[in-house]
Amino acid sequence: MRILHFLVIGMLVFAAAYVYRIKMDSTSRTERVLRLHAEIREQRDAIATLRAEWARLDAPLRLQGLADRYLGLKPLNATQYDSLKNLPERPPSFARPGAPDPIGAMINTIEATADPASVTGSIPAPGKQPGNQQ
Repeated sequence: MRILHFLVIGMLVFAAAYVYRIKMDSTSRTERVLRLHAEIREQRDAIATLRAEWARLDAPLRLQGLADRYLGLKPLNATQYDSLKNLPERPPSFARPGAPDPIGAMINTIEATADPASVTGSIPAPGKQPGNQQ
């Protein structure tokens, strides 16, 4: 009978210690959650402050004043533009008339040597039609 009493008392002490450990874990986790909530609140306040400062710095009237003060820009006049007849001539064409497009030929060569598995989703793979599963 005494052994049974000692076992029961031992079980009660073990259960009390286990419950105490659970309570301490939950208390420490609750404190950590509260610290994280406070940190989140501080970060949100900092973000709001930075957004307000950005809005103040990005205000059009402020930027216009800075541009007037430091850049010295002048308004455009219609006389600043030249007529189209005074434009320089077009540079000579390096491709002969009727010859295939050299850049298009390079692209076709690259596409011919490319691995079909490397085709992106923007265009269908050669030989496959959209909606046609093969």
